[in-house]
This record gives sequence, structure tokens and C-alpha cells, in this order.
Amino acid sequence: MTKKMNILLLNNVAAQPFDESTLITPTADALVIHTQTENRFEAIQQGARKIATMGIKQPRLSGEGWCVESQFHFYQGFYSPLHQGGIEYAPLEEEDSQSLQAQIRVYNWVKALINATPEDLSPLKLAERAEEFIRQLGGTHVTSSITSGEELKDKNYAGIYGVGRGSDRPPALLTLDYNPTGQQDAEVDIALVGKGITFDSGGYSIKSTDGMLYMKIDMGGAATVTGALALAILNGLNKRVRLILCCAENLISGHAYKLSDIIQYRNGTTVEVSNTDAEGRLVLADGLIDASNSGAKMIVDAATLTGAAVVAVGTRYNAIMSLDKKLQNDFLKIAEQENELHWPLPLNKWHADECPSAFADTQNSRPVKGGGAAGASNAAGFLSRFVGNEGEGWLHIDLAAVSCDSANKFYAAGATGHGVRSIARLLLA
Repeated sequence: MTKKMNILLLNNVAAQPFDESTLITPTADALVIHTQTENRFEAIQQGARKIATMGIKQPRLSGEGWCVESQFHFYQGFYSPLHQGGIEYAPLEEEDSQSLQAQIRVYNWVKALINATPEDLSPLKLAERAEEFIRQLGGTHVTSSITSGEELKDKNYAGIYGVGRGSDRPPALLTLDYNPTGQQDAEVDIALVGKGITFDSGGYSIKSTDGMLYMKIDMGGAATVTGALALAILNGLNKRVRLILCCAENLISGHAYKLSDIIQYRNGTTVEVSNTDAEGRLVLADGLIDASNSGAKMIVDAATLTGAAVVAVGTRYNAIMSLDKKLQNDFLKIAEQENELHWPLPLNKWHADECPSAFADTQNSRPVKGGGAAGASNAAGFLSRFVGNEGEGWLHIDLAAVSCDSANKFYAAGATGHGVRSIARLLLA
């Protein structure tokens, strides 16, 4: 039987000057994480990552200071795709314990989904697994439908069908309604739209090997918004929420969509395809049309949309953009309360016109590497064409921090779940 290792917290520093090498010190029967730093929760997560790399499989969180937040950050640092359990959590009051366990349950699900291989996670299976998870939690409050394959074409979901038709495994759209109000005609308070590209080769604008290697994570938006809804339900969500997941594989074949194709959407917008690797915005457009048609007071979409966002904010922040600056600021405050880093990038109405076409209303990208200057803002501007009410009540999250290509001092390689808690808190606000 593997011996458990006690993990203590001390609000001091082990040595001066404090650095990573003095973050953890041993005692006779424990390891001590020293938390007197600028951000104690980051210190705890960093300490947990170091403890995981020591080969310790069964840490026991002991002593004082182990609140919900500190234990969650320890979980985040200790988790890895190859070792997902083993933590003995410190005792908490019943309500706090339930809150911690709800977060861990949801994050385990989100991370497992994002880390799944593209062979194991087809577009249809992604839709089905999200549907099943929310049904487990929402029970009779949940109604849903999945539209797939040629039915998408028949119903003119031109973006999802166009992007996904190159794969032998059909694209799929999940439309799920969580309505705890008991009123069939209740207004939809919030619509969540997630990008669910289960693998992205880039299509005919093919990615390089190193660019394609990690593209199983391109469904991170779908996992994130599903996880956020799940966490909000576990915390007593009493609003009506619409969940829309736009799922496809972006592959090359004789049936795949091509550069210079023109896609016509149900709202009348025509789009010339100048880059088949700018596919996320094409599938999200269908979801945003449905979200707007639902009459939702607020629309939040989440997507691993652009490399430009990663260049702009790095991989510890998510980028956010909105034409509704009050909503944007409200979300930033919520994210700060949840200890999740988000940063606003510019978005104005004119960003919708930054990819002009001679043959359609717009191109889906500028026909240059990475979409050119302001690529993240231009992508959000493209999405704004498919949102009603002049963009009021709409928030776009570009998930730069959803996953780590390799381990760092805070996370193991793989999914992080970054953004789930902030979106869940927004649902509950």
C-alpha cells in the first residue's frame, strides 16, 4: 500500500530571496508549501505541480489553510492525464465540500473530454457525451436534439455541414435546453455556443505537423461551455439556458470544402472561403444564428479560435471580445473573483469589414498566414455578423489557455479547464 504524504500550508517564506527552489520544504513527516507570495493560490498550484513531479501519488492535505479555493488549486496543479486522482482532501463544512467536489467532478469531465484522442471522439460522439452529461445533472429539466450529416445540409446549417463534409464521420449540432423554471414559454436567459472541431487538419490550408499535433483540443470550446453549464446546475442554476455545440472534423478528401467556395448562411450572409483553416468561425456562425433566434438575453461563445489570441495574451490568459463593453467589464470582474486570467482585445463594429471579398459579403479570413494583423479581432468581427441586437449582450471568448502543449510550472500537459468557472459564475450571476 502506498504511503500517503501529508501536505501542509504555511503563510511564510522558507528563505530569502524567495524563489521556486524554496517553494516547498520537507519536515520529518510532511511537505510544506510556503504561500507568502503575491498570489497564494498560484503558489499552491505551483507547489502541487512540483509535488506531482516528485512521484508522490497520494498527497493528504493536512493542517490549516485548506479552504475550497486552495484545495481546488492543489487539484489543478496535481492533476495529469496519466494520474487523475489520489488526493485526500482536507475536511470542510458540508456546503464547502459539495462545492469543491462539484468543481472537481466537472473539471475531470472537461479535461478527459479535451484530452481524448480524435479517433475516440467523433463529432457525433462529442455531441452525445455532452448531452448525456447535462442530462445526468439536469434530469427532467433538459430537452435536447442532435442534428447530423445530411440533415444539417437539408436544414441549411451551411457552415457546420461545409466544414464537416470532408470527413467520413458526419458533423453534428447539439441543441440542448435547460429549463428549470417549469414554464414552457419562459425566456432563454443565456445561450452558450461552443466550437466542437474534434480534429483540425487545416483542410486544404493544411497545417504543419507541429501545428496539427495538438489539434484534438480544437473542441475545447464545446467542452468549456458544457462544463460551465454543468457546474452552474450543480450550484443551483435557476435560469433557462440554451446550449449549442457546433461539431465537425476538418479533414481533406474529395468531399472537403475548398478555397474560394462561397457559403450562404440562413441570415443571408455570404462568405468566401479564403482559408479552410479558419473553420471555427464558420461553424460558430450557425450556432450564433440559432442563439440569436432563441431570443436569449445574453449569448456567450467559447472557442479555440485563433493563434493570434495566443500570440497576444499567451497561454495563461483567455482573450475576450465584445461589442457590449458593460458585459465585457462585468465578466472580467467575475473572472477575477474566480482567479481565472482573462484579458480584453479590441473589437469594434468595423472589424466585421476587415476581410473584404470581391465575390461575397466577406471572406472568412485575410488570405495570409494567421489571418494577418488583428487576426483575433477580425475573427470576432466576422462572428458579429451572426449576432442580433447590434452585438448587445454578446461575449466572445478565445480560449488561448484551454490546454498546455507541454507541462509547465502550473499544469501538466493537456487540458486546463480555464474559463469554466468564470462562465459558470456568469450563468449564476
